[in-house]
Amino acid sequence: MEAAVAHGVAALGAVTDRDWTGVRAGRLEWDCRGTAVHVASDLIAYAGQLAGRARGAYVPFDIALDDGTDNSGVLHVITTTGVLLAAAVRTTPRSVRAFHPYPFRHAGREGFAAMGVAEVLLHTHDIAEGLGIAYEPPAELCEFVLTRIFPHVRPGPSPWPTLLWATGRGGLEGREPVTAWRWYNNPVLRSERLGLEGVTPAVAASLSVAGDGGFTWAGGAPAEGTRVGAGIGVKQYEEGAYLPEWGMYVLVRREDDRAVGAMGFHGAPADGRVEIGYDLVVEARGNGYATEALRTLSAWALEQDAVHTVVAVVEESNVPSQKVVTRAGFTEVSRQEGRITYELRA
Repeated sequence: MEAAVAHGVAALGAVTDRDWTGVRAGRLEWDCRGTAVHVASDLIAYAGQLAGRARGAYVPFDIALDDGTDNSGVLHVITTTGVLLAAAVRTTPRSVRAFHPYPFRHAGREGFAAMGVAEVLLHTHDIAEGLGIAYEPPAELCEFVLTRIFPHVRPGPSPWPTLLWATGRGGLEGREPVTAWRWYNNPVLRSERLGLEGVTPAVAASLSVAGDGGFTWAGGAPAEGTRVGAGIGVKQYEEGAYLPEWGMYVLVRREDDRAVGAMGFHGAPADGRVEIGYDLVVEARGNGYATEALRTLSAWALEQDAVHTVVAVVEESNVPSQKVVTRAGFTEVSRQEGRITYELRA
């Protein structure tokens, strides 16, 4: 967060002597001054959401600049609010979710950080474009935003042009112009004992290459099936076919915030059907976590208009997994080549 703010403030600091009120900010309807104030307002609002653990609405406050504040003063406010958001992100527990309207009405600390960085990068671009100066942020900041709140956007040749294209601010060779867009925080479902946290491309990339994905795992590390599933998610992201709600969920034990396994769909629904799979770390087995999570995720899927059947395929030799699906309400429908297919219908 601080790096994004410092880079943007440095770029705009060179033109504080210019008139920002009479110049439109890029393709926006706001002028450059109003856009800068908007950035500061969003950063402090995001900090307030996290610090206040907002539920169901924005914390009802705003900021107003003192009369006579010049452009340098505006940049000072952006720097200050950026520090406050960074502090809120650092001090908010990993599992906390606070209100944000899109798309699941909540976001975690990493989501708010990515939204804050996006506000700074994109609106610094808008102001710079309006004032006719060059601006390009570091690629790693753009990638941070794309891999956390733009999971549906296929990576392009480089992160900055891709982010500009994804937000309707530029073209990208071989892709149609974007005329409407939103970022996309990851979903989280809750059962009695677990949080089912939708995996972002950033988390999938970490898990697929022996990382922990930002989680503390019971037993020290995820199971091999989780790493394989994460690798599939990375491939889907690279192909532009990744949607967190139809991907992998990490199963997090709410009592101690430890990850105990993963569960997820093999892809988006097709013809009303969606297939589900799962695994648990050895240390967490035998506690009913898989059954609880399977009931929760299957029930969510069947509430969606695109789904009327959830499918699970289990090896005939995997008796514990067969017990999980039957306890979750699935019914055996076929056996073929050593595998049993189960279905749960709406």
